Amino acid sequence: MSEETDQQMLMLMKELVEKVKNLEQAVYDKDNLLMKSGYVVVNSPTPAMNTSGDLPSGETIAKMEWEDIHRIVEKMG
Repeated sequence: MSEETDQQMLMLMKELVEKVKNLEQAVYDKDNLLMKSGYVVVNSPTPAMNTSGDLPSGETIAKMEWEDIHRIVEKMG
């Protein structure tokens, strides 16, 4: 890459970082209506998978047909 392209990429990254910081500030601000209304939450529930069933190993899945994989996913859901 040329030096001009490097400078453009650096400026773009700086702008993106600044936008992310502004969004974080807006979300975590004490006076934010979204946080107060409950639309945005800091701690959300974590999904858990029940692995007690007979799930095939990675090697078995690699050798399966797509239809078989779809059936396994449907059973899990």
